[in-house]
Amino acid sequence: MPLSKVLEGGRATLLSISGGRQLRGRLAALGLLPGTPLEVIQNSGRGPFIVGVRGSRIVIGRGMASRIEVE
Repeated sequence: MPLSKVLEGGRATLLSISGGRQLRGRLAALGLLPGTPLEVIQNSGRGPFIVGVRGSRIVIGRGMASRIEVE
């Protein structure tokens, strides 16, 4: 399922990123790699999408969140 469907407070593990090399590289630089545990801090349906990764908070766009596959 896409990361954008995970509710606030939910936890998931990153499986893959369906996007081009530039998107995958940008997310990898932020620490979003396959196998990484994620926590959705804010997903209100509008506004910023905030994810907790390795003790840090990362704000990503909804388009990016929809291209990140998690379980």
